[in-house]
Amino acid sequence: MKKTIMTLSMAASISLGTIFAAMPEDKASAESIEELRDKSQEIQNKSSVIESEINKTTDQIATLQNEQDRVNAEIDAIDLKIGNTTAEIAEKNTQIETLNSEIEVLNREIEELIIRIEERNELLKERAVSYQESGGMVSYLDVLVGAQSFSDFIDRVGAVAVILEADQAILKEQNADKAALEEKQTKVKNDLAELETKRQELETLKANLDSQKEQKNQLMASLEKAEAAANEAKFSLKEEQDILAGQAAAIQKAIELEQQRQAELKRQQEEEAAQAQAQAQAQAQTQTQTQTQTQTSSSSNTSGGSTATTQSTVSTVPVSSGAFTRPAAGSVTSGFGYRSFNGGGFHYGVDIAKSGSVPVVAAADGVVNRSYLSSSYGNTVMISHSINGQTYTTVYAHLSSRTVGNMQTVSKGQIIGYMGNTGDSYGQHLHFELHRGAWNGAKSNAINPAGIVPGL
Repeated sequence: MKKTIMTLSMAASISLGTIFAAMPEDKASAESIEELRDKSQEIQNKSSVIESEINKTTDQIATLQNEQDRVNAEIDAIDLKIGNTTAEIAEKNTQIETLNSEIEVLNREIEELIIRIEERNELLKERAVSYQESGGMVSYLDVLVGAQSFSDFIDRVGAVAVILEADQAILKEQNADKAALEEKQTKVKNDLAELETKRQELETLKANLDSQKEQKNQLMASLEKAEAAANEAKFSLKEEQDILAGQAAAIQKAIELEQQRQAELKRQQEEEAAQAQAQAQAQAQTQTQTQTQTQTSSSSNTSGGSTATTQSTVSTVPVSSGAFTRPAAGSVTSGFGYRSFNGGGFHYGVDIAKSGSVPVVAAADGVVNRSYLSSSYGNTVMISHSINGQTYTTVYAHLSSRTVGNMQTVSKGQIIGYMGNTGDSYGQHLHFELHRGAWNGAKSNAINPAGIVPGL
């Protein structure tokens, strides 16, 4: 009886020991799931913030477009004014050309008037000299007294009257021509000055309108530049939002895989406990003095919180032991941190370069949260990992091609693409990033993979 009690006690100890031995792992797994859920909630919160930023950027773009429409309307109005002013300038130029033609004709008439006036002046001078030398009216009396007959006298009186009348006519014509000359000269001068003034005013108006148009064009250029920047920012925000959505989905899948693993682990533990209990009961019934107790230790995958699918392609890159392995063969050409080449700035990853067809592999077990073509990263794969309760994200950029898709489960060392030169790249290489937690646009979670990923 005493042996039976001891046997039962030992069997119970074996069974309880097996269960308690599994408890720390269950607790770690539960904490891992809880952390994954926290990360998922964190990503959702970030996605909400980004959605708000996208909406703000959309409103900003709409405002910029409305402002561009207003400026365009102002430019159109200025163009209309410039067109009307240009037409008026052309009209004034035509009028000036016409007036210049009239001036040429008038100048010729003035020249003829001047000649006639000068000729009359000479004639009048001769008359004056003759009048002075002959004593004025005396000469005319001599002409009249010297008549041979009354008929001759009458003829001489008529001749004198004609001469005197002609002199008066010459004087009148002379005065009239002088007045006409002065009037024409004054009119031409005034008309030309008025047209020149009007044309100058129109030229000044057109210069002002041209200046206003140039200012509006500069404003339009700045608005278009601001809209382009806003669209680029919106595209970047949308891209980041898509990446976060992929990460959230990948983490959710990781949670499901972890739950499946826990369920499988629990089933194994229950089977082991049942086997231990059955063995203890058998030992108690047979009352065997010497008992050999065999305890089946539990074995489970606790390295990444995910059940990996069968590796589709065997990589030529040696797979390291531990959680991480080197993502590609080749030389490290640029490390993590500040650098002075390629525009300087902070380098959030590690560059690995090698010529030829170079496979790129998953650095750890995980779920592909994004496989896409980026304008800057080129062909890119992002993978979410859960390793010993810690979430990681790895980024593989500038690939020539990708061999995995969104939400695909991958194994450490599985080929996910090939090294390339796509996106913002200068020569074939792999840009590899490691983030403790989720990826974000600010790359605030980026860490140096050296010392964590072998060979880097």
